[in-house]
Amino acid sequence: MAADEYVLDTPTVRQFLTTVRESIGASGSPEEACTAIRPRFAELLADPDWLPGEYRESDPESGMGGGIGQWLLFRAADRSLSLFSLVVPPGSETPVHDHLAWGLVGLYQGTQDEDIYAERDGGLELLESRSLRPGDFYELIPPQDDIHRVRTTSAETSVSIHLLTNDTGCVWRHTFDPESGERAPFRSGYVNVDCNES
Repeated sequence: MAADEYVLDTPTVRQFLTTVRESIGASGSPEEACTAIRPRFAELLADPDWLPGEYRESDPESGMGGGIGQWLLFRAADRSLSLFSLVVPPGSETPVHDHLAWGLVGLYQGTQDEDIYAERDGGLELLESRSLRPGDFYELIPPQDDIHRVRTTSAETSVSIHLLTNDTGCVWRHTFDPESGERAPFRSGYVNVDCNES
């Protein structure tokens, strides 16, 4: 793309991403960058007003199934950074999947259970299961903790905010069979923008 794409173009989003880029530029590793970004990311999760209702809606045509909606809010011109919301209706869960990017993921609305896996000896090993409430967030730094599945446990739709260092909805990633560990190619797409087939 010739320019950054601010789908949700607000002062809050622009200020947040300016801070993110400054933190990444001043950091020597993904771990350092995530540590630097954490305070501002926590503020974003705590702000009840910055994310409009349309970006909290489910998607019947979901690439992930179950009505799960992935809404792009921002992506860099070189596709090296994206910000998006992931909307999981009550009773739905994502497939087991990877991200192939580092960054932060936090829960904005509702509650979720998360299962974290690792590839071991040609299969998948469940490493940890945890419950998430609004304001909880965690780092993704592949290959550690990059494979997971989330399910909504609240009566209301859950909404998580992802800040990741690729164009997550448009890159080809993987889903995994939790029993056999078999990989399959996977691209989730976005509800509100198309992926360029270049």
